[in-house]
Amino acid sequence: TFAVKERPLSFTGEDFDITEISNNNEEDFVRVRGAMLHLPGKDKMRMASSSSGENLVTMDRVLIAATPSYDLYRSDGTKIGWIEKKLISFMDTFDVYMEGKGGFGVTGLFKPTPAYRIEGDFLDRNFSFKNEEGKIVARANMDGWIQIDMMNHYQVQVAEGMDACLVLACVCCIDEEFDEEHQERKKKMEE
Repeated sequence: TFAVKERPLSFTGEDFDITEISNNNEEDFVRVRGAMLHLPGKDKMRMASSSSGENLVTMDRVLIAATPSYDLYRSDGTKIGWIEKKLISFMDTFDVYMEGKGGFGVTGLFKPTPAYRIEGDFLDRNFSFKNEEGKIVARANMDGWIQIDMMNHYQVQVAEGMDACLVLACVCCIDEEFDEEHQERKKKMEE
């Protein structure tokens, strides 16, 4: 189980501290830090090991996409895959695609089958990751009674054999996306 804590004081608005919880003990696991400047090609979040500082995953927001999307890269620059919000769905859904898993395009009929589908109650920030067989491989639940966009906290449970860094990167991308959507709604209501 992991605790994902969005930092209340952040220059980027995209900073998370993630700890691993085992036997009622919390140990630092990874840190996620966002970009200082939100410029084209520079809107990235980086996940680094808390112990060594080594960059583990980079989440790079896709500039031109029909729906919010992030490309996911390992520290050596190889693309793991991407996460995107589903365009047509009865409820908010995100799909995670793994690089090299079939398909020969990134849109329409030629898109590969998603490796994971993320569904649930995004308003209350309770959602689950399901693999291609429909089995739940991870869950994210809002942690705490009161949540505000600038400092959300989650508890994330990851099944054995599932890539924890991939799950945690996706949780951070989803949180960032919904924070931005809430800000947009707020601006429209104020106008």
